[in-house]
Amino acid sequence: MIKKILISQPAPASSTHNPYSDFKSSLGVDVVFHPLIKVEPVTEREFRNQKVDISSYNAIVFSSRYSIDYFFHVCKLMRVTPPVDMKYFGISEQVMLYIQKYVQYRKRKVFFSPTGRWEDLMPAMLKHKASRFLIPQNNEHKADISTLMKANGLNFTESVMYRTVPNTLAEGSTLSDFDALVLFTSSGVKSLVSSFPDWEQGNTRLICFGDSACRAVANTSLRLDYSPRLRSGSSVAKELEAYINKVNAAV
Repeated sequence: MIKKILISQPAPASSTHNPYSDFKSSLGVDVVFHPLIKVEPVTEREFRNQKVDISSYNAIVFSSRYSIDYFFHVCKLMRVTPPVDMKYFGISEQVMLYIQKYVQYRKRKVFFSPTGRWEDLMPAMLKHKASRFLIPQNNEHKADISTLMKANGLNFTESVMYRTVPNTLAEGSTLSDFDALVLFTSSGVKSLVSSFPDWEQGNTRLICFGDSACRAVANTSLRLDYSPRLRSGSSVAKELEAYINKVNAAV
């Protein structure tokens, strides 16, 4: 019987009008939103130890909103003001529009991939091949962009400016309080294992959305109970509702 589930994502902005708002009333299920990972900045000492002089770069490459937030956080920490002619490159227009939180958006200085693929950002980068590129990174990151930039002869440096760390449950709460856990990323699975090494899964159902999360579970001793593929017109909430109905009807 599934009566209480943990969804490893931040709670929706509205507590009454969101895809999960009917769960408690229609299914009698209590939903708790709690990411098992969180992002935090590196310390000033950790950044200084990398010996990266931000002022010596004239182009920045952003892979996410986090990279934007923590780049400007480090700038403030180091008392560095990016020059007005700094060039900014990003994985997508959506990410780059976020830069307006910190600087004036100037189209001649902001470039993004039209497809969300790093390969399609290369033409813009190669037009500025003489630039010195700085890439703010997470402590755990893929080598997609650095591999491409190296292959194209671009001058770049990667700098770890933030990291992903486990986000433990509130004091007094345990995983055994939940009948099901819903995970979405490999980092969430790793956090589950590292933060709760003594937890025994027992009858708690593990539900994963996404191939990376499923693969991560396969490399642990955990049991994967449900891994739905989102179809056209479906959603995480709809898939969960159907699964909970099926499980509870069988009891």
